[in-house]
Amino acid sequence: MFLAIAIAATRLGDPVLLAQNRAPGSFNPRDLSGVWIGSRDGEAVLDQSRVPPMTPAAQAKFDAAVPTLGPRVIAGKENDPILRCYPDGLPKLLGVPQPFEIIQLTNRVIMFFEHNRHWRTIWTDGRKLPEDPEPRWMGHSVGRWERNTLVVDSIGFRDIPWVDFFGHPHTEKMRLIERYTRTGPRDLEIAVTIDDPLSYTRPWINPAKKFNLKADWELDEHYCVFDEEQAYADAVRVPAGDSAPRPK
Repeated sequence: MFLAIAIAATRLGDPVLLAQNRAPGSFNPRDLSGVWIGSRDGEAVLDQSRVPPMTPAAQAKFDAAVPTLGPRVIAGKENDPILRCYPDGLPKLLGVPQPFEIIQLTNRVIMFFEHNRHWRTIWTDGRKLPEDPEPRWMGHSVGRWERNTLVVDSIGFRDIPWVDFFGHPHTEKMRLIERYTRTGPRDLEIAVTIDDPLSYTRPWINPAKKFNLKADWELDEHYCVFDEEQAYADAVRVPAGDSAPRPK
């Protein structure tokens, strides 16, 4: 089956060369396919030391957020939308300590996230972003190659998910720019910029985060089941949070 797909891709003129068809140690920098995970589990793609000043509206949302980790935890009061089984969003999904898989086709890139079985499509067929998009959990994304970096431009996100684990908000006007650069046979870097003038007074520009290729991994099944989430909270998260530092 895999061989048939590879042959079909070649006949369609797919510019991506499959990594397993190349000499050991070599790689095609425009081949992003495979299962990837952060080189340091749980390391967020957003640098907290670079958070721009927030607008008053965004600051109010942030102040009302009670995350599940960090110094602002209040045991039993956490209100991250994912705790109610809302879909998580971008770029937060890129920082969860679970892998994701990239599949490249001739006209799109598809990303599958193990975390809650999320997936997104990045169109690479030259289309433009919609002018007045209907908000989606994963937004609307188009990609283009700048030399050997895939630049992904996304808009039209629903404003419910946080952009990180710590409660930083965004609005439906957020524009997300991601830069995917294959730097070695098993290495990928992703740099993220958030541009949301209704939330932040300047773009939130972040250094690249490193990801490792796991050629022998398969994504596991992980869904958000509310009863299971509640049981985990009662048995693990809330007791652990009782000893967490309280916000001043």
